[in-house]
Amino acid sequence: MTVTAILEDSLLEAHVKTRENQREEEEERFNSSPPPHPQTLSESNNRPEYASFFAVMGASAAMVCSAPRAAYGTVKSGAGIAAMSLMRLELIMKSIIPVVMAGIIAIYGLVVAVLIASSLNDDISLYRSCLQLSAGLSLGPSGLAAGFAIGIVGNAGVRATVQQPRLFMGMILTLIFAEVLSLYGLIVALILSTK
Repeated sequence: MTVTAILEDSLLEAHVKTRENQREEEEERFNSSPPPHPQTLSESNNRPEYASFFAVMGASAAMVCSAPRAAYGTVKSGAGIAAMSLMRLELIMKSIIPVVMAGIIAIYGLVVAVLIASSLNDDISLYRSCLQLSAGLSLGPSGLAAGFAIGIVGNAGVRATVQQPRLFMGMILTLIFAEVLSLYGLIVALILSTK
């Protein structure tokens, strides 16, 4: 054998031994590090960065749906009160009940939005965030419907009360049943947001 062949063989053996040593060191490092804890792994999968987006959308839905319909109920009832007061001024304070009931719908939306916003943090879970979204979506459309009903019933009711005062109790009962629609949404939203 020539010197060159001997050198090539020794270099090849050294290279193989170096690769084997590196592979053994990598295996030792891999085996020595503990596997990730299962709870930590599931928590990291359950808390993505975008999870808080759904909770924020729930708070927004609670306010965006309930406040405009409360304003609608106030405007429609206020127009009826203004028309009614031209004929019988003494009935104004008695007829302001629809305006108050319409304002309560916006308060329901505010309560749920504040509850959702106060529970927001950086590491909110996706499950909790979806609960907050469903809480906002349960109150928002129910407040939307209640404000619409209160506006129409309040407008027609106060105008009719001028001509027939005995209709007042019927108007109040109808307004109560219209208000209860948003109260149902509030109850479901409170259950979901505090779960």
